[in-house]
Amino acid sequence: MKKFSSLEIRNIWLNFFKDHGHSIEPSAPLVPHDDPTLLWINAGVAPLKKYFDGRERPENPRITNVQKCIRTNDIENVGKTARHHTYFEMMGNFSIGDYFKLDVIPWAFELLTSEKYFGIPKELLYMTVYDKDEVAKETWIKCGVEESHIIPMATNFWEIGAGPSGPDTEIFFDRGEKWDKRGIELIRDDIENDRYIEIWNIVFSQYNADPSIPREQYKELPSKNIDTGAGLERFACVLQGVDTNYDTDLLRPLITKVEEISGVKYEGQMAFKVIADHVRTVTFALSDGAVFANEGRGYVLRRVLRRAVKYAKKLGINRPFMAEVVDVVLEIMGEFYPYLYENINLVKDMITKEESKFLNTISNGEIRLQEMLSKSNGLLSGNDAFLLYDTFGFPIELTEEYAEEANAKVDMDGFKKAMQEQKERARASRKVQNSMGSQNEEWLNYKDESEFVGYDTLETHSKIVKIFGNALVLDKTPFFAFSGGQLCDKGTIDGYEVIDVIKMPNGQHLHFLDDMPFTLGEVVTAKVDLENRELTRKNHSSAHLLQKALQEVLGNHVHQMGSQVGPDYCRFDFNNYNNVTDDELLAVEKLVNDHIKENIEVVTHVLPIEEAKKLGAMALFGEKYGKTVRVVDMQWSKEFCAGTHVNNTSDIKYFAINSCESIGSGTYRILATTHDKAMDLLKLNLGNITQDLDAVLAKTNNLLAEYKEKNFTSKVEFINNANLDVTGYQYVIELRKHVLEAKENLKNLTKEYNELNSQNALQDLDSYLKDLDGDKLVIKTNTDSQTLKQLADALLNKIGTGLVFLANVVDDKIVFVCKQNSKYNAGNLVKKAAQICGGNGGGKPDIAQAGGKDVTKLDEALNCIKEEIK
Repeated sequence: MKKFSSLEIRNIWLNFFKDHGHSIEPSAPLVPHDDPTLLWINAGVAPLKKYFDGRERPENPRITNVQKCIRTNDIENVGKTARHHTYFEMMGNFSIGDYFKLDVIPWAFELLTSEKYFGIPKELLYMTVYDKDEVAKETWIKCGVEESHIIPMATNFWEIGAGPSGPDTEIFFDRGEKWDKRGIELIRDDIENDRYIEIWNIVFSQYNADPSIPREQYKELPSKNIDTGAGLERFACVLQGVDTNYDTDLLRPLITKVEEISGVKYEGQMAFKVIADHVRTVTFALSDGAVFANEGRGYVLRRVLRRAVKYAKKLGINRPFMAEVVDVVLEIMGEFYPYLYENINLVKDMITKEESKFLNTISNGEIRLQEMLSKSNGLLSGNDAFLLYDTFGFPIELTEEYAEEANAKVDMDGFKKAMQEQKERARASRKVQNSMGSQNEEWLNYKDESEFVGYDTLETHSKIVKIFGNALVLDKTPFFAFSGGQLCDKGTIDGYEVIDVIKMPNGQHLHFLDDMPFTLGEVVTAKVDLENRELTRKNHSSAHLLQKALQEVLGNHVHQMGSQVGPDYCRFDFNNYNNVTDDELLAVEKLVNDHIKENIEVVTHVLPIEEAKKLGAMALFGEKYGKTVRVVDMQWSKEFCAGTHVNNTSDIKYFAINSCESIGSGTYRILATTHDKAMDLLKLNLGNITQDLDAVLAKTNNLLAEYKEKNFTSKVEFINNANLDVTGYQYVIELRKHVLEAKENLKNLTKEYNELNSQNALQDLDSYLKDLDGDKLVIKTNTDSQTLKQLADALLNKIGTGLVFLANVVDDKIVFVCKQNSKYNAGNLVKKAAQICGGNGGGKPDIAQAGGKDVTKLDEALNCIKEEIK
């Protein structure tokens, strides 16, 4: 059996289906666009859902791709098995209402077994089919598959609740008795094994599933689809004749590099597999726009990297090393994914910094965890697990893995309870980078007083009263610590940059530095960055006004569901029963700006909570407060708040809503900003709208150039975004309006262009007949597709008896039309020409139409037709 590199496998797959009329769809980025249901693209079909559910119609109903994917739901199995991965590539071919079983099964058989392609002996292939799908079974048999190699299965039916569903057929490769002496019962009984490797699954989406009725009563879909998936790593394992996916050219060079770095020989160890897999994942995820974070997608990515660091330590690697392995990822993947080179230095830098931060905490965390496990009697308490999470930056999943290795379990209910009970500390811990340095139990028990004086002063001479690794506590500090959604202050301590400030469990402010140049008891100058503080204050005060305005416009049911304010923006999450309209947002924005212009003095009160409530101050929904609270009073707006604010609403100067979007059921997020940055950020974040507008106008210009009629230029309104005489959310609305107007203009212009083109084509028939060869006419045209058949009719009428064959080319798309009233078969002729140009089609003997894709093959196709009709 022939062997193939992973690059060859990808190219053979794509080119095979391209030759069968498919468009090659580039791999979508791993970070989903416009799909909030997914953290990652996790299947080949995921970026094509818009076609399958009918939201968009593809230009070509036949699509093939090699799609990058990430799945982390079973990350604990990565490295343990031969075939689990977090990053993998799925090869696919898809039909959106075009071909079905009778086409795709023979294609699959041809691609797998033909010596022209992968050349797998058919006796090594086994197929499962749905036990009621006789069509699939008989089609495999007609291809040449022995009936003994076809296994009917009741489970071969794909459905997820209501919606499209259908039977599927799976293709397995038999690696032989070397791997397991048992036979096809391993497949039939779904027994985990290393002998029969599933390499391809083809889903025949043909029914509309309805959980309320038996499957036999499902109605047929009006548009049947094909959805297939074939794992590249599995194909490579089989076609390269190696033992595991990790021995293929996709992963083995990474393992070799880790051997070189660690000085340890591989010999199948799990640690090497984990590192190889996870470095690939992190490299691609960062290159595709993901970032490390403490929630959502960023948390998953951080967890993957930290798991790799953990296993690297098992190999004696105790330094940042992954950037070196990233270079090998590029060597393997760069030819097929050249975009990886664009930001590779940034990617490597992000990885190295993240490794460094985790290495600074993991050593102390591991020591402490081992101490805890030695005293746990097989069950690590929830409080201990939370201490590791909060103090040492240990993801709970990592703690569970360590515990499993020590034959212990973690009290997850206790862990969740501890998270809830210490909400403020958890919030502070989540804030930035989990960079707790080499903290220890003292951090939790530290109770000495430290005073925050930053409401009144931005610079102090303070004494260092405690040091925790690369973090310190001052006896008094001007630095605001992250809390209540307000980001911490920036600034310096004796010229050294303060990179983070959080609240400790007992209220002291903990200041983080890159390193620790100070000693205990030293007196230092703590200085807050004035510009950063001022911008943050403006955004925070505007958030209070925004909350009040939302309640006045939408109703008193509106409550803050989360927020974040810093120097660049105000992010405000709130609940509402209905979608927020543009008119409502304009009203909210106007109310905020009106109160900014009223020059309202901002006053703060520190009061017993009951007195504060009598004052009419609003508490955050669900928040807990002490007996005494701080109230920020702007007359119109009064709220409990410990954050920093402007002295007068006029200091804010201007407030602009940038966007409003739904982030969950009944929850919405407004992004806004203030002062001079308002319009700058607004325009920056409207890039997608302006790009859409630019694309529409570019098409219009091209059409006008083609049309060469000056009277149409007046129908296109060109705008200069920077000169729109509007501000704030009105800018968003105006820009959207211009896009819609431009699209409508383009639509109308295209319609008139096509109509006039059609008239010209039908009125000037003699210009086409100069290429007449006896009673046969074979020519290229460039009219609109709707006119083609009319043109063919008119030309054949002009000829009388004979044949007209038109090849119409517009925007690199080819349409063949043939009409004849003599001895030829129009359907056969257009099909032959289309296939030469990478397409397909056909029709009746007297008139037929087909499509082609490859314009470079057009002359070849036309010469072939001329030879055919000589």
